[in-house]
Order: sequence, then C-alpha cells, then structure tokens
Amino acid sequence: MKKKRPDGIKPYNEPAGGWGALKAVAETLARQQVVAQGTATLMKANQPEGFDCPGCAWPDPTHTSSFEFCENGAKAITWESTAKRVGPDFFADHTVAEMWNWTDHELENQGRLTHPLIYDSSIDRYQIIEWNEAFRLIGQELNALESPNQAEFYTSGRASNEAAFLYQLFVRAFGTNNFPDCSNMCHEATSIGLPESIGVSKGTVTLEDFDHCDAIFSFGHNPGTNHPRMMTTLHEASRRGTPIVVFNPFKERALEKFAAPQDPVEMATFSSTEIASDYHQLRIGGDLAAIKGMMKLIFERDTTDLAMGGSGVLDRAFIADHTLGVDDLRRDVEETSWDDIFTYSGLSRASIESAVDVYLKAKNVILCYGMGLTQHANGTHNVQQTTNLLLLRGNIGRQGAGICPLRGHSNVQGDRTVGITEIPNVSLLDGIQRAFGFRPSADKGHNAIEAIKAIVEGRSKALICLGGNLAVAMSDPTVTFPGMRKLNLAVHISTKLNRSHLLPAKTCLILPCLGRTDLDTQASGPQSVTVEDSMSMVHASRGFLNPPSPLLKSEPAILAGIAQATLGSRYGIDWAGMIENYDRIRDKIEIVFPDFKDFNRRIRARGGFRLNVPASRREWHTATGKAHFRIACGLDEDPRLKDPDTLVMATMRSHDQYNTSIYGLDDRYRGVFGRRDIIFVSPADLKARGLQDGDLIDVHAITEGPERSVRGYTAVAYDLPQGSIGGYYPEMNAIIALGHYDRRSGTPAYKGVPVRITRSQAT
Repeated sequence: MKKKRPDGIKPYNEPAGGWGALKAVAETLARQQVVAQGTATLMKANQPEGFDCPGCAWPDPTHTSSFEFCENGAKAITWESTAKRVGPDFFADHTVAEMWNWTDHELENQGRLTHPLIYDSSIDRYQIIEWNEAFRLIGQELNALESPNQAEFYTSGRASNEAAFLYQLFVRAFGTNNFPDCSNMCHEATSIGLPESIGVSKGTVTLEDFDHCDAIFSFGHNPGTNHPRMMTTLHEASRRGTPIVVFNPFKERALEKFAAPQDPVEMATFSSTEIASDYHQLRIGGDLAAIKGMMKLIFERDTTDLAMGGSGVLDRAFIADHTLGVDDLRRDVEETSWDDIFTYSGLSRASIESAVDVYLKAKNVILCYGMGLTQHANGTHNVQQTTNLLLLRGNIGRQGAGICPLRGHSNVQGDRTVGITEIPNVSLLDGIQRAFGFRPSADKGHNAIEAIKAIVEGRSKALICLGGNLAVAMSDPTVTFPGMRKLNLAVHISTKLNRSHLLPAKTCLILPCLGRTDLDTQASGPQSVTVEDSMSMVHASRGFLNPPSPLLKSEPAILAGIAQATLGSRYGIDWAGMIENYDRIRDKIEIVFPDFKDFNRRIRARGGFRLNVPASRREWHTATGKAHFRIACGLDEDPRLKDPDTLVMATMRSHDQYNTSIYGLDDRYRGVFGRRDIIFVSPADLKARGLQDGDLIDVHAITEGPERSVRGYTAVAYDLPQGSIGGYYPEMNAIIALGHYDRRSGTPAYKGVPVRITRSQAT
C-alpha cells in the first residue's frame, strides 16, 4: 500500500500561472476584505498614471500595458491596501509580550497601522504619540549620542527614490555613512562583483533584448514566485523557440511549465507552455563548479577547432579590444580537474556538454541570475564567473545579449542609485557639495552585517529603519534579537506591524507611513514618486487610494520631520520646502546625479527613461578602461562541506510570501499547503540516515561557537540532488551564524548553510 504523505503535502501537477493563479488572486482579495476596491486597484498597478507594484523589480513593457500584474504582485498590493486596521484599540488590547507569541503571518495580517506610537515599558504596550513630539524625541536621542557613528540607518527596497535621497542626505548631514540596507542581504555580491568585471553594478540588458536573444541561461532563481511578471517574457521566448537553459537544485514549477493568464487559448484549453529546454539540477553551492566546467569545455573546443583549421569558438576580436585577463582565466580553468567539477557541481559531463552546445550555437545569449548565486560565501566569485562566461563570446554590450541580475524589491536598485551606500564615492560627495554646499565624510560606514555586530557589541546605540523587518531578515536571531533590545533608540517607519517592532529599545517608536497605493497629497497637491526597475528604467508611481488614516505621513515627510528636528538649520537645507513639492527633491537629485538630467521632464514622459549603463555600449568604467576576466580559485565555498555526513541547506521563500512578509501558509507549486514547518530532503539522503518522508527531524548547523538548531520540523521527501536540502526563510535564519557571509561583499550565505539532520529529540 502506498505510504500516506505528511499532512498538507500533496502533489501539485498544474502549470504555474493559469487558473490556479487567478483563483489565488480572488482568494487574496477576499481575505483582505477588498474584493471590489482591490480589483480596481490591481488595474492601476504598473500603469502610466498608476502606482508601481510594491513587489518585485521586473520591468514593465514600456510601462504602458493594459494588464500588468501577477499573482504575487496582487498579493503584495492587496496586503498593502487591505481594509484591516491596527489602531489604538488594538494596542490597548495586546501587550508586546503577547504578540511575541504570534506568527509573523498573524502579526502583519492585523492590517495597516494608523497612528504614530511609542513603547511604554511600564505597561508593555505601544501608545499614541503626537508627530511633532515623536520628531523632537528622535532628534534629542540622536543628538545625545557621543558620535553620529553610533547610529545605524537601515533602508528597505520599498522606499522611493525621493525618500531614499532625502534619507541619505539627512544621515550624511548628521555625520555618518552607516547605511545597512536590504541590498546588503541579497545582491551586494552583484554590487561588488560587476563593477570589478565590467565597470557597472547593474545588469546590461533591457526588456527588449529578450526579443532578440538566441538563448537564455537561468541560474539560481525562481521567477514564478519571486518575479512572476518575468514569466511573460520567458513564455514568449519559449514559444518562439528560444532555448532556456536552467541551473537550479529545485525543480521550480514555473521554470518547467507555465500557463499565461493573459493567453485566452491556454486558459480556455487548460494547456501550458514548456519553459526550460534543459533543466540541470546541480547541487546547492555547485554553481561555481558548473560555470567553470562550461568554460573549461569551451576552451577545450576552442583548441580543437583551431587544430582543425577553424577560427576557434571564442570571440577573439572582442577579447582583444575590450578585455584583460583571459590568459589567467584560461590557466585557472584548465588547472581545475574534471573530477572536482563533477563532484562539486553534482552534474555529469553530458549535462555540461549539452549546456555548452546551446551556448556555442547561440549568437546572442542573456544570462539571468538571482540570489541562488549571490547568497553564498563565494557569492561575488559566482557573479564574476557568470560574467566571464559571457565575455568569452562577446555576449555583453550588444543587442540580445548581456547579464541580467534579478533584483528583488521594487526599488532596491534605485535606492542605491540615489545614494544609499555605506561606501560613498567621490562623485556622490562632489554632487552633495554642489547641491547643498557641504561635503560629507568619505569614511566607510557599516553594511548590514557590520551594523548588527556594532549593535550586539554595544558600539551602536540607535537604529532608524526606513521600512523593512531588519531583525527578522538578518541571520542569527539568537544574537540579533538580544542586541536590538539593548538599543537606546529604535525607530520603525512602517505600514504594518512586524516582529522587529516587538524588540523594543529604551525609546522605541513606530511611525506609520503611506504605501505605494495611497494618495500622497502635499502643499502643492497630489505627488508622485519614482522607482528604478531591474533594467535601469526610471518611472513615476502615484497612489490613488484614500490613506488608512488621516494621520499617516509619507516617507519623505517623515524623514524631513526627523531631519528638521535633528539638524535644525544646519547647512541651510530646506526640508519643508522639498516636501511641499517633490519636484524640488528631484531637482536636487538631478544636481547630485547628472544621469538624472531633466528629471522632472523625463519622468512625465510615457514609460519614463533609462539611466546610463555604459557597459551596455561596451564602455568599461573600470580602472583600466577594459572589462576584466576575474579569477576564483578553487570550487568549494566551505571546507566543512567535505564531510560526507554534511548537507547543504538553502533557505527559500514559499509561494505565499515576499521577503519576510508571509501572506499565507501555502507553497502551492511545491505541493505544500497550510504549513511552513517542513524541510525538503532528497529520498536518498533520508534513506542514508534511516529516516522517512514525514519523520520529525532536527537540523543542526555545523559551525563554530554556540549550537544553532531548529527542532521538530517535518522531513518532506523531494526531488533534490543528494546532499542538498531546503527550508523556509526566515525561520531557517536561526541556524545561520552572523559570521557566515561572503567576505568580499558582506552578503549572508543564506543559500549555502552546512548542516546535519537527525531524528528529532523535540518533545
């Protein structure tokens, strides 16, 4: 008799998208009590006169299409525009200690915050505070610090360009460059790795390039959940016969088959389109070995072709004119043994050969990658080796070819563009001096890891969070959570309640802000803000819904209020004037960053405009003026992985979440319903440990220092390469040491955690 699967685990054989996605959207609207209003709101998402989706950063087709939202975009929008409210009565009824025992889903699902709040430790509750008093208190606490460097200023990728610009201006005028931000936790390996290789920190392709490519290579991302509007692009590419070669440990449903909700034929016939032409299930952490294997084979074929009188398979003219370091790369790759490549990648020679066949046949190749590459101890090396692969054939800087980092939150790239960085360059400092008459410090500030270490060690005393859920997003809660409670000041600029709010500092405030969907009216009338997508397109976003409370302020207005209360008239910055009309903020952005020339005029053009990406034109803004082949010695990102009993865990999002926001408890495409307390394990790894599908297991981090374990999770047998397991983020952060990160970029190694599993001892 067939063994029964664990509760809530059942096969999901439908394609991604399709009727399942439409049903999920309808259920989401109902849960957030916005069926009528929500439908109208969705139709304004990603529209020229509407708002930018607060979810992913995938671009829209010239930002002018009539139907540009997806299932998970709909979840993000309705999660923000919910009819549920969290007002004073709620906090009168619930203590912080009580709420601590709620799940993260339950906390955010209470609804939108309506009043500015301050924590009262004597009654363990948040209470109302007036805005001006909140600003005065924050300014007083910041000015009482012994040094501005004792404060940390976190930024979520949800923040608009206008808010982020004001934030970095305020903080630099205050006197520090401590800017931990969400990019530090996701694509910092891109921000460090790409400039060394090609002179820019951004992708080089546009959405139109996908119409002209001959092959798409996909590494370490799950578009069906994390950037679902990309599925339209992949769907179109597959239907016109473009090979899509996937490298991913998990068989993600959206990369297997997809039914486009906008395609009447597929919807009417319940049919779908195959997406991946080849699917290579490499081991977790095996990307570096797989990419080196491809390059090794390319060099071998190049040698063979030359010996037979051919011209070789490399783009020699491009390499000679535009690059440096190919001989060093070739030497490193040729010295890498095939046995090591097969061992660490988990792939066969036939698998690597098939990928190379596609790569060499295609004239124009786009390579896409996500956090499956960046969130490793060798994340920067991973990024640079993918760039090497493209450079060998001149696949950067021409139509239909290039590198495509898949950024997460909808303006995480824009925030960095307008100055959210702990490493200010000379052009940024020059620009601020030009626009505001003072020159900020050039000292390096703290990234996210460094900020948490400073808080834990008591060197940093204050924290302001522009959005996000920093404590939960960071690794190692056994260290991070107590550190947060030691702060003198914590300020959270938020739309909804989250667990970081339940780690109160001595003075702790929650300041409720407008969301993307909310109408933002200032002295000069309704305002728009701007965001930048993954392909460097900048466009306007204008909310239209009545805010959840008349007491809400916009993020720029809150930041200006804090700045005025902290700095007063220092440097003569007109904070109030910029808030009266956001055009004035954009005028200043244009002065600081010349790439934004004619900002206010261009942002009013249909579709917005693209920022300058020199590498797209084969202009390399490196120290040598050339693109660089970079070397990554070895293949093993962590020596602890050599132990045969060691497994490698990747943390991941479920289909019902975005970052730390848990919309629901289903992970439909992976066949999980109503629960998150599971660990995906290959049948072979279960059998080798005397375990079965459905057994309760404990997961133990293999790390120095204190034991880090999660206990009582259900093992779910899953199609994975042997040696690889998966668990949900942020729950699995409990087993990731704060010190386990990429030393080049500071990116936590969320996707390469050495662990062992045992039968559970939980009672």
